[in-house]
Amino acid sequence: MQNNGYTADADVRSGWLPLDERHTMYFEESGNPRGRPVVYLHGGPGAGMEPSIRRLHDPQAYRLVMFDQRGCGRSTPAGELRDNTTQHLVADIERLREHLGIDRWIVSGGSWGSTLALAYAQAHPQRCQALVLRGIWLGSVREMQWFQGGLRNFYPDVWEQTVGPLAPGEADGYFERLRDRILDPDPAVAGPAAVLKSRYEWLSCSSNPSAEDLAAIDAELTPAYCIPYQRVGTHYRRHHFFLAPDQLLDGMPAIRHIPGFIVNGRLDVVCPPVTAFELKKAWPEARLELVPQAGHFSTEPGIAAALLRIMESLK
Repeated sequence: MQNNGYTADADVRSGWLPLDERHTMYFEESGNPRGRPVVYLHGGPGAGMEPSIRRLHDPQAYRLVMFDQRGCGRSTPAGELRDNTTQHLVADIERLREHLGIDRWIVSGGSWGSTLALAYAQAHPQRCQALVLRGIWLGSVREMQWFQGGLRNFYPDVWEQTVGPLAPGEADGYFERLRDRILDPDPAVAGPAAVLKSRYEWLSCSSNPSAEDLAAIDAELTPAYCIPYQRVGTHYRRHHFFLAPDQLLDGMPAIRHIPGFIVNGRLDVVCPPVTAFELKKAWPEARLELVPQAGHFSTEPGIAAALLRIMESLK
């Protein structure tokens, strides 16, 4: 019998976890408190929890844990950049595991969440039962160059809406100037820039957005949401995601023994499948699935179906 997913409206248990004198984490649990534990790491950097992920986890079989990363979502302070690095986030995941009394768990994540999942696994391999990764992002200079320039080859309309009628030479430093505005303390400056950057990202993530999708995106991308989101994202990008060059690929020998599942949309232009392929070469034991006719979002039917199959197999 085909399973199209579970309800996303499962009973949710929420809590707050102080991380240090500055930051407090908001987290949620759903599913079976005695089920197989899974922690899901959201994308961004700067975004927040994805409630739709619950549909991919049988609530009778899994104890699903999600949280808002530092400065993100309902974690406080919103948009805070101090004491906010990849290394802090890795330590936060481990603190949450200990707080919840979990010995080992499946670590899952999409986009930036895949980056963070790999960084966590390489720091704490003994705590990982399996890795389930979607839309692979490794934080390289090449990936950033593609995101800022290469996407215009596939989304020229989105590019034009973002950068406007600039001459080719003027576009070279556009995103850096946009980030300067995002970090401006004046909301009147930061707000429009953050909304513009968020719209560029979200539209590029959709392989074929409908009119309803576009309306929903524009309704959700308010300055109140986008400013913290883009502040954190800008902070991480300007610091090369707090990773050394090729750090994650170089660290793969230490975690090749962990069961791994890699899912990437064949038409994902934000996280092109070439990066997933590079990860697979460094991790030959992992299973790679390139989903045809699929872009970036976990809610796309082909991506969701692939992830659901993996989680059903891991029950």
